[in-house]
Amino acid sequence: MVSMESYGLSHDDKWTRANTLFSEAKASSDVALLGVLAHETSLSPTRADKTPAAIRAALARYSTYSASRGIDLRDISLTDLGDVSAPDHSEGEQRVALAVANVRENHGLLIAMGGDNSITYSVAAGMWPDLSKVGLITLDAHHDLRDGASNGSPVWRLIQSGLFGKNIVQIGISDFANSREYAMRAMDNGIHVIARDALRDRPMDDVMAEAFEVAGRGDHEIYVDLDVDVCDRSVAPACPASVPGGISADELREAAFLAGADARVRAIDITEIDATLDAPDQRTIRLAALLVLEAACGVASRKNY
Repeated sequence: MVSMESYGLSHDDKWTRANTLFSEAKASSDVALLGVLAHETSLSPTRADKTPAAIRAALARYSTYSASRGIDLRDISLTDLGDVSAPDHSEGEQRVALAVANVRENHGLLIAMGGDNSITYSVAAGMWPDLSKVGLITLDAHHDLRDGASNGSPVWRLIQSGLFGKNIVQIGISDFANSREYAMRAMDNGIHVIARDALRDRPMDDVMAEAFEVAGRGDHEIYVDLDVDVCDRSVAPACPASVPGGISADELREAAFLAGADARVRAIDITEIDATLDAPDQRTIRLAALLVLEAACGVASRKNY
């Protein structure tokens, strides 16, 4: 385990740091972390492969205790499954599939840290050989329905591989970040879209409740994609495609908690952050680390700790 001195941080026996939660390898757990270092097929150059290590380091800046909910993450089981290196292209996606093949049997929730948004396809397809039995919720400024294989195409690839559009919900779709053609593709495939504009008048818990109902109908398990570029650029400068006017960091944190709290959610990914582009205060990476903790806190709330 890396010492706190390595991070320039103090040590206090009564103030457990969140990074220590993931220091012990476990064959089964309530929450498992996995880094997926995808970046080679991104539509814009990115070093998103550097991000999982940065998130792990940022976890050292947080405690294990959620004061508002009275939940301590030390009361659940967490583990780190390491990284899938070279996960791009067809050969890399096979490595991802191998890494996640038994996750649903052995771990309550997988948190996959990207890497770019292409991992939404590789992780979901690897976890569910039959994609007709899973629903998808994306919090994203973009539809990700492009042709080809890139960080702009994971949702379209999942549909082509058997995931039903009627079980997909897209939250936070932004103006001037998508084309009319792909908006029509979303409509034609029955995708339930809750645009950024609609979120100004609705609380996140209401929006997520609607999303769970749509994505989980038919007793489907659910995959949640947290593309951090759904956030306002002021809080996510390390996301190359984030735009002014996105949702707040607090709204995304709440969505992560609510996703973790729903037992139908078996995997969450955190994507589209290039750690090398972050502001000096690491605001994007620190947000990503909080998303990990909020999702884990959601899982702990399932167990009524």
